[in-house]
Amino acid sequence: MVDSARKWEVIQDEPEETDAPSTRAQERQDAAPPGLDLLLLSLKTLSQRTLSAIANLFTLVTMAGTWWLWYKTPDPNPTQIVSLSIFAAFVLAANWLVRRK
Repeated sequence: MVDSARKWEVIQDEPEETDAPSTRAQERQDAAPPGLDLLLLSLKTLSQRTLSAIANLFTLVTMAGTWWLWYKTPDPNPTQIVSLSIFAAFVLAANWLVRRK
C-alpha cells in the first residue's frame, strides 16, 4: 500500500541558488522587455502578409501586361493572335505555378 504521508510532495522547478543580489538584478536587466515578444510576433505576421500581397501583385502585373499587349494590337493578323495567345497561356501557367505553392 502507498504511504499516506508520501502521497503529495512539493517539487521545485529550479533549485534556489545562493547568488548575490547583484547577479539576479543583472539577469533581470539582460532579460528581454515584456513587449518584445509581441512586437516580434506582429512583425512576423506583417512580413507573411506582405509576401502574400506580393504574390497577388505578381498576378495583377502579369494579367495587366497580357491585357496591355492585346490592347496595343488593334487589328491583329492570325500570326499575332497565335503569338499573343501563347503568351497568355504562358502567363496563366506562371500564375498557376506561383499560386500552387
